Amino acid sequence: MQTTATPPRSRRLERAAPAASPARAKVSQKAGAKARPFRRVGGGAGRADLADQARARLEEMIVSLELKPGSVWSEGELSAAIKIGRTPVREALQRLEADHLVRILPRHGAQITEINVAEQLLLLELRRELDRVIAVNAARRSTAAERAQLLAMAERLDRLKADGDDIWAYLRDHYELKNFLAECARNPFAPRAVMPYYAMSRRFYYLHHRQARDLATATRHHASVIRAVAVGDAKNAANASDKLMDYVEAFTRATVAKRF
Repeated sequence: MQTTATPPRSRRLERAAPAASPARAKVSQKAGAKARPFRRVGGGAGRADLADQARARLEEMIVSLELKPGSVWSEGELSAAIKIGRTPVREALQRLEADHLVRILPRHGAQITEINVAEQLLLLELRRELDRVIAVNAARRSTAAERAQLLAMAERLDRLKADGDDIWAYLRDHYELKNFLAECARNPFAPRAVMPYYAMSRRFYYLHHRQARDLATATRHHASVIRAVAVGDAKNAANASDKLMDYVEAFTRATVAKRF
């Protein structure tokens, strides 16, 4: 179901329950069978835990384009797709709206946001600055144990590059890496600001990676940042972070001309 409705003032998601189409049933079956979420959520029965789990699963479905840009879904459809109750799904959708991945439409459901190159370039302006802050602070503040773990992550990226074009392995590693680097930076405000941009960037990369076929380049840039942080070299961490963002920006601009 598609709609061109403009974003409403109210942010409360109304319950809409249109009949499920065969295509939506297929998405529901895939979501139920897929067991590769970006994050692992504990099995507690608390509503907060379920909302976290719902958010993680829905983000994965958005990033992987199972929930197509521009499509509209009711709470009930999404609840059935991921097999989590409506209340946690509603809370997850509110968080995803704050992350610019969905737009809540009262009496209609939640619309998956479109992918827009111009907006992607604008978010990269902010991501560049925040990524540099995180890399520099992680180099200065990470513990010895954390640095050892970062080196293990870099080695995992190297193996991924050698194993071939496994986009899902890369996206899972990207998710874990960015979260862990943010923890190492010891500044809770920077990751809160930048995490939504990472989700949007993962979706953009997933959409275009087959044309670029440059997973080796992406992993090399990420590994360079990790290794600079792991040896406590703040200057090189900043430089590596900027080079990573140069690559990401060039990748984004290339999608306009379709030249990689």
